[in-house]
Amino acid sequence: MNMIENKDIRNRLAEAFPKFYINRQFEIIIYPEANSYFSLGCIENEEDLKAKIIEWLSREACKSVSDKSQKYHLNGINKFLSTNFTQNDMMEIYTYLGNRCNHAKTLRFINSNYDMTILSN
Repeated sequence: MNMIENKDIRNRLAEAFPKFYINRQFEIIIYPEANSYFSLGCIENEEDLKAKIIEWLSREACKSVSDKSQKYHLNGINKFLSTNFTQNDMMEIYTYLGNRCNHAKTLRFINSNYDMTILSN
């Protein structure tokens, strides 16, 4: 089963990001007002989805020009990942993992249960 066809995953995404939808280009649009999105290609398991969320949404969660967008993204990330990141945490996450600048480190971060000390090492 395709990861995004998993009803549990879709429900968790909808709870975390209530404005999300999937377009015909197989992209997940998280927040249309800010045009935050990522491709669903290469997502084979939940770890891949978590990595995409961290790598492609962390910027909006800490640097968006809109406070509403920052809050939406930060709350959604925390809800989906079952974390309690602050905006300062998200700035650090974006610095070290944003835009998929270090995918291997993103995977270590996820597998460490989001240990923030992983980021600066």
